Amino acid sequence: MSPLAVRAAAFLDRDGTIIDDVHYIADPALVSLRPDAGEAIARLNRAGMPVVIVTNQSGIARGMLSHEDYQRVASRMAELLAEHAAHVDATYVCPHHPEFTATCECRKPGTLLFRRAASDLRLDLTRSTYIGDRWRDVAPGITLGGRPMLIVDDNTRADERERAERAGVEMVVSLRDAVERILASTLAN
Repeated sequence: MSPLAVRAAAFLDRDGTIIDDVHYIADPALVSLRPDAGEAIARLNRAGMPVVIVTNQSGIARGMLSHEDYQRVASRMAELLAEHAAHVDATYVCPHHPEFTATCECRKPGTLLFRRAASDLRLDLTRSTYIGDRWRDVAPGITLGGRPMLIVDDNTRADERERAERAGVEMVVSLRDAVERILASTLAN
């Protein structure tokens, strides 16, 4: 890759997208990959698409977990992904919550962490895909001109589904479904 090359990336939420959402997870023993998440990420890795996690972790601001707890959970997730020959290229974390800390630009749906990743990794935000199980995970894709994909399942709130429908956000049933669509459209171009 030339020094000026800019690539598309897959921006993924963590909780509810890659691992089961165990609200404010601090114990690595509770980390469990979502079905097919390991293989989906491995497919992105094999395709040469950077995988970047952008995650809100308000449990840190709330005092429900420490930065060290977060790191232990992240390490356990990396171990589980490695069992599928998968890895994450970079992770960006917002540890804030406006009720406990000052308002920030890094908390999704804010775009600061996405823009930081683009600068750090030479990514094209308009060619990137934004995947998550909540509106706040995919809204940056709209703001930044990329491709948002909302994972919809039994846990998806009706108002978030309706908001995504009104905005024309693609809806998928899993991370695997999203990756299949990304790779199909990449091969078509």
